[in-house]
Amino acid sequence: MLGYAILVVAVLFNIYVLILLCLTSSRDPGVIPRNLHPPEEEFRYDSSVSVDIGGRQTPSLQFPRTKEVMVNGHPVRVKYCDTCMLYRPPRCSHCSICNNCVERFDHHCPWVGQCIGLRNYRYFFLFVSSATILCIYVFSISAFYIKVLMNHYHGTVWTAMKESPASVILMAYCFISLWFVGGLTGFHLYLIGTNQTTYENFRYRADNRLNVYNRGCLNNFLEVFCTKVKPSRNNFRAFVQEDVPRPPPQIISRESEPDLGGDPRSKVEDDLDIGEDLLKISQRRNIEEIDEDIRSRGSNGPAHNTSEVDSVLGSDRRAPTIRSEARHSSEGRSESWEISSEVLANSNLTETRGYVASKEVRQKLGGSF
Repeated sequence: MLGYAILVVAVLFNIYVLILLCLTSSRDPGVIPRNLHPPEEEFRYDSSVSVDIGGRQTPSLQFPRTKEVMVNGHPVRVKYCDTCMLYRPPRCSHCSICNNCVERFDHHCPWVGQCIGLRNYRYFFLFVSSATILCIYVFSISAFYIKVLMNHYHGTVWTAMKESPASVILMAYCFISLWFVGGLTGFHLYLIGTNQTTYENFRYRADNRLNVYNRGCLNNFLEVFCTKVKPSRNNFRAFVQEDVPRPPPQIISRESEPDLGGDPRSKVEDDLDIGEDLLKISQRRNIEEIDEDIRSRGSNGPAHNTSEVDSVLGSDRRAPTIRSEARHSSEGRSESWEISSEVLANSNLTETRGYVASKEVRQKLGGSF
């Protein structure tokens, strides 16, 4: 009958430990909801530092990275979290694994897969201390059973261990586990008595800072175990709200200055027209001089003189191609309005042909007479 009672107590206590483990791992540790935008009320403009934006000097936007709050009559500096875009409350820290800011952050426990903070620290300590008590209970009952076997068989310890190898395995397992959970329980008893967190103890141990949260050993224990747990700030079953985009900032642009130089395309075309007219005038003047020579000397020249004149006139007919090619080259370029080298070469070639043709006609006419 005593054996069944021992077994029932062990099973119930084990269930109790598992319930505490589930509460620790599934409860919100005190995650602070993130802000969608930085707190605008903390913005300030520093007129001493200016930035050149759009040709105008504007004051630089400054954002304080820390600020001070009063805790139990003492100033405490709190930091701004860039990830959550908020000022962390006192004793709050950002967990790099969960990627959230947690109130009264103690540590991230890999054994339960959860951060330990304000809302689940009580259950975490009860889980660790209950596991310690369970290990002590199982180890003690197993050792007691070995003693009973020794008295029953009137033998040595080795004889009793051979009769119940399961008791030996349980004793070894509980002895090893007791060093971990037992040491953790003792450490957290010290932290609760001094009202510290694991994060604060490891980070500020060497700074010798005044603990502004310590209210005495008894009040510290009452704060952890007898105060009402704050409700969660998150509604994990709610639908995700879409982020409303902010209106884009106004961009100051310089007004376009009026173009006083006129259209460059029309200017280039006018220059080409003037050059073409001058070319035609020079060619026509040469033809008129040849015609006057022919009339003054008579019309007894050879028949092929008219073809020579036509060749000169042909060069005059080819002259408009300079304008079309030049216009095409000027229209093909959207940024540069300079006359291409091909147009200049064609114009020079046309002038050379006209001059050579007129010279040949004069020599032939002179030879015939």
